[in-house]
Amino acid sequence: MTAALLPGDGGLDDRVPFLARLESEDRSALLALGHELSFAPRVVLLHQSEPSSYVLLVTHGWTKVTAAAVNGYEALLALRGPGDIIGESAALTGRPRSATVTALEPVRAVAVEREHFTEFLTRSPAASFALLGLTSDRTRAADRRRLEFASMSVRERLAALLLDLARTHGRRTDDGIELSVPLSKQELAGSVGASREMVQRLLKELRERGAVATGRRELVIMRPDVLRRIARATGG
Repeated sequence: MTAALLPGDGGLDDRVPFLARLESEDRSALLALGHELSFAPRVVLLHQSEPSSYVLLVTHGWTKVTAAAVNGYEALLALRGPGDIIGESAALTGRPRSATVTALEPVRAVAVEREHFTEFLTRSPAASFALLGLTSDRTRAADRRRLEFASMSVRERLAALLLDLARTHGRRTDDGIELSVPLSKQELAGSVGASREMVQRLLKELRERGAVATGRRELVIMRPDVLRRIARATGG
């Protein structure tokens, strides 16, 4: 999938997937250590708080990473797709999984047992450095997003999120930039720290301004300039 780059977008180093960071020989060797699994849409790949015994390397399809608070609120932490590694933190530390990963569409992934994965990293310093670089990039991106969102209203956060999704998961159509990853209003709400009702109301405002068009798990951005003005050009 080719992202629909928008004027003013920054670098995307934090979104370069793990497999793309590896040399072809390392990539082939790592994938050969595991076995392929298939998941239907909305099926959970990894469960929060469960013990960890393997990592998953996504080869096809997109997933969402969520974490649930004690009060039941679910936050959307990230989207992971082809080439991404998931579950690596828990596998390396031996701690329970910190988040739930769910398929957004048909997903295929290669499962590599923890012992095989750690042995592979020991044998390949280049792969170890690639994983370290990925972890650093993800942490930096998360810190940047928290800093940006801390100074924004919910309306501004949603506008910034939609611009980010358009950049990373958008495809150009005759109508505008269509988000290729199907997210519900609840999932959008979980990403900006708001209620579903608030997000529904804000999307209605954006539709009335001609900025977006929405359907069931479908969203097309027709006026990114409107979103940029709302986001004060800090989130896109």
